[in-house]
Amino acid sequence: MDVRKIVLLVGALLVAAVTAVMAKNMFSGAGAPTASATPVVPVGPEILVATRALPVGTIIDAEALRYQPWPEGLVQNAYYAKGQEGSVNPADLLGTVVRNEITAGQPVTQGSLIKPGERGFLAAALGPGMRAVTVSVSTTSGVAGFVFPGDRVDLVLTQEVTGDGDSLKVSETVLRNVRVLAADQRMNRVDEEGKPVVQSASTVTLEVTPKIAEKIAVAQTIGQLSLSLRSLADNTAELERAIASGDIDVPDDADPDAERQMMMEIASRPMDKNTTFTVGADVSRFERSSVPAQQSNAPAGSAPSDPAAAIPTGPVVRVARGNAVTVIPVGAK
Repeated sequence: MDVRKIVLLVGALLVAAVTAVMAKNMFSGAGAPTASATPVVPVGPEILVATRALPVGTIIDAEALRYQPWPEGLVQNAYYAKGQEGSVNPADLLGTVVRNEITAGQPVTQGSLIKPGERGFLAAALGPGMRAVTVSVSTTSGVAGFVFPGDRVDLVLTQEVTGDGDSLKVSETVLRNVRVLAADQRMNRVDEEGKPVVQSASTVTLEVTPKIAEKIAVAQTIGQLSLSLRSLADNTAELERAIASGDIDVPDDADPDAERQMMMEIASRPMDKNTTFTVGADVSRFERSSVPAQQSNAPAGSAPSDPAAAIPTGPVVRVARGNAVTVIPVGAK
């Protein structure tokens, strides 16, 4: 065989062998993971944090706070650290009120909560623009003590409208969705284990608007006020009813978060519109269904001195003499 051919053949074999070795090393090294050192963050003590967003005025309940591990370098002296000086049991903070807004997962500082009995406690529990009013209740009108701070109630006014003969007995729901701030002078009706304590109260403090506060003051002089405890699911129904009636204008291009916040604020406000009532005749066939008319001592055919004193309940004839109008009942009972 020619020497030149032999040399070329040997060279080609060497090149092929070197290429195969290089390709093997390249493909085997591409799949190998690169080891990298993960920085280790020192874990410090467990810190008390909020489990959900807590706006200003929120009354702390059993599910609002919990302890969780926190990086050691981020621990501040104002935090509640478990097992260290200044640590607290979350059950001891039940009934306290949020003074400064706390976001979900944010550590709770010692100045962000205010305890019952401290100065400004009730004012911190009030929402912006709201007022606190107190109404007297009994065991029956106060739902037998099952109304707790943070619950929402309706206010029912019961009264008698007098006239000629039997009076008209009527009950009217004058306010809805009113937040309970305190029962008697307690805002945390719980025992040492944090469980609610059912106890009848003689007074209940409510959170209302300034206008509704005036209405409650007048209502207490008219008749008896009773509390009607609301379900937790009623807020959604009230919100849908308000949107359907046009009381709430939801813009089409509103931000979803802003829209949700607006709806939550509206759903948490007390309402004094679209009230309902029940008269005695709705309960018993032997009771009246309308306001009894009052007899006037004025001569027949003359206008009474107080037009509101005579309220006809049947057919009437209106006689006009110039600017004077006389209402004469015709066979009304």
